[in-house]
Amino acid sequence: MDAAAMAVRARGLRRDFGRLSAVRDVSFEVAAGEIFGLVGPDGAGKTTTMRMLAGVLGPQAGSIEVDGVDVLADPEAAKLRLSYMPQRFGLYEDLTVAENLRFYADLFGVSGAERRSRGAELLRAAGLAGFERRLAGQLSGGMKQKLGLACALIHAPRVLLLDEPTTGVDPVSRRDFWSILYRLRETGVAIVMATAYMDEAERCSRLALFHAGELRYCDTPAGLKARMPGALLAVGAAHPRELRARLAALPGVLGTLLMGDRVHVRVDDAQRRADEIRAALAGEPGLSVAGAQAGIEDVFVALLEQPDEPPRAS
Repeated sequence: MDAAAMAVRARGLRRDFGRLSAVRDVSFEVAAGEIFGLVGPDGAGKTTTMRMLAGVLGPQAGSIEVDGVDVLADPEAAKLRLSYMPQRFGLYEDLTVAENLRFYADLFGVSGAERRSRGAELLRAAGLAGFERRLAGQLSGGMKQKLGLACALIHAPRVLLLDEPTTGVDPVSRRDFWSILYRLRETGVAIVMATAYMDEAERCSRLALFHAGELRYCDTPAGLKARMPGALLAVGAAHPRELRARLAALPGVLGTLLMGDRVHVRVDDAQRRADEIRAALAGEPGLSVAGAQAGIEDVFVALLEQPDEPPRAS
């Protein structure tokens, strides 16, 4: 990537909490107009990394640049170029939609005609036009998140940091939220987003897989899928949970993952092992065995099962 186009540069980030090593030697870059996803299990280091990028938590080692500004050396200048929306964004529920937006505009020094024009534009984009006088506490969960995003964007940041912003939000509001993100991306805003939803991870330009405080892999969704060892079979049966243990013990099975009413089985040879699975499970009620396309969840589980190795980036 062109170094001049980088909106975020993180180098060698480390952060400990007592004896807990929360983030270890994490480095990555995010380009302008890119949606960069942070994915990993709880406690992997995603939120700690996000807080360090935002300047609200200092790293014990490493450096961070946001839109060309050194976050550690000049946090006030960096604040004007970025916006951070944590899991619990600080909306004031006893203020109206318009009053919350005005409050955040004042925090960032956005006033007068710019505040009114940009505020109206953001409320329209969020589907909140007409709700200006409603108390924030009376909004649905999805509407609160969209109002939080509008408040985070009132000062037109060039970098947007989102920590699992759609967790617990209804599907329609999630779709609307992503529509806003796509429009921001088109204007060159860099978006760093931690997400617990694998369908959202698929929508990101690139993904960073965190595990135990380390950035283990960084690539496009397609690139990560290409790295997954083995081939994938979807095995269905009347009792998939009980079936999983039997499948894991069969020859050539590299890993199993329960996915609804199916078990995704990673094997060394799809054709050979499919026939062997059918034979081994003959008589199992509702048995079906078919090839499957790997999703991001399959890929991440498979990659995390690989022996420890240096982080791989692209």
